Amino acid sequence: MVVFKRFAVLLACAFWGVAASAQSTGAAFDVGTIQSPILVIESDRAFAQSAFGKRASLEIERAGSEIASENRQIETELKNEELALTAQRESLEPEVFRKLADAFDEKVQNLRREQDTKARALVERQETARRQFLVAVKPVLNEIMLDFGASLILEKRNVFVSVAAIDITDQVVLGINSLLGENSDVVPEPVDQNPDP
Repeated sequence: MVVFKRFAVLLACAFWGVAASAQSTGAAFDVGTIQSPILVIESDRAFAQSAFGKRASLEIERAGSEIASENRQIETELKNEELALTAQRESLEPEVFRKLADAFDEKVQNLRREQDTKARALVERQETARRQFLVAVKPVLNEIMLDFGASLILEKRNVFVSVAAIDITDQVVLGINSLLGENSDVVPEPVDQNPDP
């Protein structure tokens, strides 16, 4: 416990030392914006709270509900068909019944494949929306990095400890809402992070 406290104190001192150094060398500070070479972001929260992410999630949720409704309807229809087929078993020749049963099994398998394909397409759609978001957010991240004087942004869940002032998630949400709104059809070209000198 003592070691952890010492480590936290050292991190805090190092962080504020960087900020103090920037002030002493005359670095420009925006009002209310600290200067830090490292920033953190919760990208999942940024996506979920942005208008873009909310719209994409709502559309995917609706599509998922439609697939679930189709699955329930198909299940009911197949159950009724199976009961009807079973009721005919005693009155049909074994060969005839076997052909009907095989056709029913094939129908079940085909429907299952179709619904599985729809479910996989929905997952791909969700992943595509996330990829679009990550591409679209790059200009926003670049601007925020300039504002903070930062050269690195880390995913917050991979950071052991940090101060709240370097979490830029809320700024990213505001920036992406201003840039894109709910529109996923117009995704800006990615900005070169390392332009030639």
